[in-house]
Amino acid sequence: MKPKIAIQGFEASFHEIVALQYFGNEIETVECATFPKLFSVMANGEAEYAVCAIENSLAGSILPNYAHLRNSNLKIIGEVYHRIEMNLMALPNQTIQDINEIHSHPMALLQCRKFIENHQSIQIVESNDTALSAKEIKDNHIKHRAAIASKRAATVFNLEIIAADIHDNKRNFTRFLILADAATHIAHASKINKSSISFRAHHTPGSLAKVLTTIGEYGINLTKIQSLPVIGEEWQYYMYADLEFEDIEQYKKMIEEIKPITKELKILGEYAQGDKIV
Repeated sequence: MKPKIAIQGFEASFHEIVALQYFGNEIETVECATFPKLFSVMANGEAEYAVCAIENSLAGSILPNYAHLRNSNLKIIGEVYHRIEMNLMALPNQTIQDINEIHSHPMALLQCRKFIENHQSIQIVESNDTALSAKEIKDNHIKHRAAIASKRAATVFNLEIIAADIHDNKRNFTRFLILADAATHIAHASKINKSSISFRAHHTPGSLAKVLTTIGEYGINLTKIQSLPVIGEEWQYYMYADLEFEDIEQYKKMIEEIKPITKELKILGEYAQGDKIV
C-alpha cells in the first residue's frame, strides 16, 4: 500500500517534487490548498506524512508554519533543502510581449521581484499554488496569461517556458520539513544530529541569554533562532531554534539543563540534518 503524503499544493508543485525526492515514486499525495489545510489533514489522520516548507533562502521564514507546528501533534523526522528554479510559462507560440497577466504563489513572486520589476506593464496576480497557476492556463486554454512555476509544471501541463530561471538569486533554496504524527511514528535509524525546539524564556533580564549560553557551552551549534509573539500576552514570545550537534548525549544533557530556565519547552523534532546543496 502506497504511503499517503500531505503536500501544500498540487501536482507538479515544489512540495510534490520534494515528496517524490524524499519518499520515492511509489506514493499517494494528498493535495492541500493551504498550510492550515495540510495540518488539518494530518490531525485527522488522512495522511501518514507531510512535506511542509518552512523557510526560503531569499524570502525568509514562513512564520505561520512555526506556530502550526508547535500547536500540532507532529514531529519533524527529516528535512530537505531543495534548489528552487522559477520559470515563466504559457501556452505555446507566445512571447513575453503577448503576456498581460502573471499568476503565481506569493512566495514565488517574492523570489522573482527583479524580473517582475522589469515588466511593470504586466499585471501580477497572487494564487494558492505555483503549479495550479500553470494548470489553470492549460485546462482553460488561457492565452496572454503566464504562470511562474517549476520546469516539471511546464512538462506536466504542456506549457512552453518563455523565460527560464527568472528567480533573483541563483542560489535560491527552500527548506522543507518532513513531518509525521508523534504518536505513531517510529524513529528512523539514521544518525540524529539535528533538533528543532521551541520555548519561552522567563520574562527577567538575561534569561534568554542564559539559555543561549548554555546551548553553546555544550558544543551545540545554534543555526537558527526565530521569535513569534504569544497570542494574548503582550511582549511575550515563543523562540524557535534549530540545533546541530555531533554528540547526542551532550545534546540530551543540554536539554535537561535548560528545562528549569525555560517555559513550555517543546522538542519539535530530532532528526538527521538534510544535505545542503552548494
